[in-house]
Amino acid sequence: MSSNREKYQELATLLEQLRCKTSDPQVNAPDLRKGVSFLQQVFQQQIVPLADENSRVQSYRTEISKQLRLLEIDVMFFQGSRQVSTAQGRLQTIGDRLTTLIQYCEAILQQEGAE
Repeated sequence: MSSNREKYQELATLLEQLRCKTSDPQVNAPDLRKGVSFLQQVFQQQIVPLADENSRVQSYRTEISKQLRLLEIDVMFFQGSRQVSTAQGRLQTIGDRLTTLIQYCEAILQQEGAE
């Protein structure tokens, strides 16, 4: 497995772990914020520096960056939720965004595997 593939696989694993936390009834905003912050750090340090000539992978990487920023905003909205129903809706949105991010990683892994 190439180094690039390993890094995208690691990111996908971290995304999956955070997604699992969103289904925990005891989940709280500070834990989610820490998780998102760690994801962004991994992305900036491990993924951004990777050289990749494949334009499709570059497009996915751009989308991942955008989705991570939106995820941070989703967590802020979750933290501001005052009603249980609103908080549950926000958690659903966070889970959906994490699923999208995982799908982007899987698409990149398929691209990397096809080369």
